[in-house]
Amino acid sequence: MNRRSFGLAALCLALSTPAFAQGPVLQLHKDPSCGCCTAWADLARAAGYSVTLIDSADIGAVKDKAGVPAALWSCHTVLVEGYVVEGHVPFDALARLLETRPDVTGIAVPGMPEGSPGMGDDPAARYDVVAWGGDAGEGALFHRAGAL
Repeated sequence: MNRRSFGLAALCLALSTPAFAQGPVLQLHKDPSCGCCTAWADLARAAGYSVTLIDSADIGAVKDKAGVPAALWSCHTVLVEGYVVEGHVPFDALARLLETRPDVTGIAVPGMPEGSPGMGDDPAARYDVVAWGGDAGEGALFHRAGAL
């Protein structure tokens, strides 16, 4: 192998290494039998996030420990960089959370809205992302998905 080939091989290896290609690590806690949670995780990976799936037999206990208000519960709970992300949150809202670092506990898409990421992934679907804790108090609008 000549120097040029070796250099090209080294560059290809570096560019294909996940540490260079992935964003923040998302720890996704989910019920072991939930398929839409896995679909959201796959979309998160495609959006550049590294995802660790954690099957939790008692997902309610995970949500309670993370401080997710019962009214905001969805099917999975993500822990990332000191924040809690509940449910089928769109990735532009997640990116905004991590970029702006507001004084909130987390953001949530309550329930499982049709068309949200992992639930059909329809960019035209309309639903709200709610922030809670800190400056958001018990809940405040953080993002409106599908809004014109």
